[in-house]
Order: sequence, then structure tokens, then C-alpha cells
Amino acid sequence: MKKINYLFLGLLTSLFNLNSVTGQDWPDLKHFQDANKGINVPKANENRVVFMGNSITIGWLNARPVFFKGKPYINRGISGQTTPQMLLRFRQDVINLNPKVVVILAGTNDIAGNTGPSTLEMIADNIKNMAELAHSNDIKVVLSSILPVFDYPWKPGLEPSDKIIRLNQMIREYADTHGHIYLDYFSAMVDERNGLPKKYAEDEVHPTIAGYKVMEPLVEKAIAEALK
Repeated sequence: MKKINYLFLGLLTSLFNLNSVTGQDWPDLKHFQDANKGINVPKANENRVVFMGNSITIGWLNARPVFFKGKPYINRGISGQTTPQMLLRFRQDVINLNPKVVVILAGTNDIAGNTGPSTLEMIADNIKNMAELAHSNDIKVVLSSILPVFDYPWKPGLEPSDKIIRLNQMIREYADTHGHIYLDYFSAMVDERNGLPKKYAEDEVHPTIAGYKVMEPLVEKAIAEALK
């Protein structure tokens, strides 16, 4: 019996040893830790905005750095992330940076199943939780629609377009009910298949420069509304 207990304890130790087990940082908290340390307290009258999201958000900074240059905008997108991962890093990567506004663009990777299956209700709940955390810390909330997708190249055959339309409706209803700003990228970019045309995204998921140029005036308008 003692031998079995020792084996069991050894197994537990190996499982929970952060130095020896890979994949412990599931939400990728380390990703922006050093960058966050370099963020100063906002200046007086600084309208700081944090962009929380996935590859579409960080791809924006990479493809269109001119849009972010000289503005009090902080990009905290991590490629491939789903809403539960964003929720876990929300305090570190949004609240602790003291923005006036957060722009949340999330949910498409959940529908693609990047971190396992999720219902639309589960995805919406994670987005709501982020919004509630922001609101409770006096941060104005902009909830973005998910961009249209006809098919995911890395997960073909999921038929996501109808799910995206339904989830966007859930996000819009929540935003309207709770006084948040709903940012509708979907209507401005969707094609006849309820997908994203190649002129806006070569892989029909991740925006091109042309796609980001459609999004930019929409997000600027939403930020201005949130700051009123």
C-alpha cells in the first residue's frame, strides 16, 4: 500500500511540476508580460484603448502599423486564441493597463474548435464575462461582431456562417441591453455566401490590408461613441 501511495504521489508531483510540464500557460499569460511592464500609467486626458483579440487583432498591427502609430492604442491579440483563453488573461492584458475603452473581437476560433468544442452560449458567456470585468473597472466596452467566414481552411467542413450570424445576434442583444457599443464589421464585409470575400481576406478568414481599411473607420467611430 505504501509503495502504491509513493507512486501516486510521484505521479502527482510530475503532473503539477510547472518546470517539467509543457503547456501549463494555456492562456499564454507570458506572451505580453514583459511588454505590459513597459506600459506607463495613462497621461492626463489620454484616451487609451486596448484591442483584445486573436490573430485578426494582432494581424491588424502587423499589416497596418500606421493605423496604430501615434495613437493611445495597445494591441493585445494572440493568434489562435479562443474566448476562455482571453478571459483568463483579461485582467493582465486589459484591466491592469488602465484603458478607457476595450475593443473585444473574439469568438471565431471557438467556432472553429481551436481549444475544443463550444456551444454558442458558452462563447457568448465568455464575452459577457469580459465585458462585465471591464465595466466593473470603469472601462467602456466595444463588442465587435465576428467577421464572416464561409469555411475555415484549417478546419474545413464546419459550415460556420450560420453559427457566426447567430452568435453575432447574441452579442448585439447583450450590448444593446447593457449599454455597450456593438461594432458591426460583419455587415460591411459579408458576401453573398455569408463569407468573407477574397478582396478582404485571401484565405477568407484573416483580413488583407483592404479588409483592415474597411474595419478602421468603423472601429474609430465605435471608440468615439464609447468615449462620449
